[in-house]
Amino acid sequence: MTTAAAGDAAGTAHDGIVLRALRADDLDAALGLSRAVHWPHRLADWRLAFSLGQGLAAERDGEVVGTAMTWSWGDGHATLGLVIVDPRLQGRRIGLRLMQALMAGLEGRTVLLHATAEGRGLYERLGFVRTGEVRQHQGQAGSAPLMPLDPGWRLRPSDQGDLPALIELDAQARGMRRDVLVQALYAAGDTVVLDEDGARRGFAMLRRFGRGLIIGPVVAPDERGAKALIAHLVGMSAGKFVRIDVDFDSGLTEWLEELGLPRVDAPTEMIRGAVPAAAPGVRRFALATQALG
Repeated sequence: MTTAAAGDAAGTAHDGIVLRALRADDLDAALGLSRAVHWPHRLADWRLAFSLGQGLAAERDGEVVGTAMTWSWGDGHATLGLVIVDPRLQGRRIGLRLMQALMAGLEGRTVLLHATAEGRGLYERLGFVRTGEVRQHQGQAGSAPLMPLDPGWRLRPSDQGDLPALIELDAQARGMRRDVLVQALYAAGDTVVLDEDGARRGFAMLRRFGRGLIIGPVVAPDERGAKALIAHLVGMSAGKFVRIDVDFDSGLTEWLEELGLPRVDAPTEMIRGAVPAAAPGVRRFALATQALG
């Protein structure tokens, strides 16, 4: 969605709510909204999300009382998130109006999101269908046993020369191109690469987010490779607060709990449009964030 499209969506309802494009100078207010609904985002997290996408603000009497953002990937896909309404004004269809205005700028794209239990009904009314679930795990990281790998396989720190291959692995695993996202996350933290005889087969990223650190995205050929990548980053983070959001069908939930990262939430993955198809031999095991996908 272009900034112009966001501006075209602006309008004033009978209750005085104005929809307009979200601006950089709204991010302090957006941070306040996320805190009001007990989301862990820092101002730096909002700034990163804003730098990669666009959104709308709901405003009343000069005060930002709602937000919603979208991120376009490649020519045909988008994710949608950070849909927040001031708790004092919930139940007034502000979230619905934000969503309708955002979706008007995404016609022709497959749109993905992760819904809270409270928001799922809204998204279903807008044509989204359930495609899976995510398990949010977090807690104080302990020491993680290293996972053995077969001969020829190894983990190593990434270097700048890896970036094009990591972008391609992410695109194959997600079924959509997210070049600017991978570039931004690579610059924001640490990345470990899974190699097979010198060929890059997977990767995982670790960076600051929310209450501490977040692991994701994680891309690997199989569960064993994903565990090796995650265990390495958990071990690097021993004693710190760590979060990871994994696919329910990843096979990692019980293992993560054994590492001291209990499940704390289970949002629903939803989509409007065709489900993106991953390439053979590569798979997404963990999200970048629930908003970004």
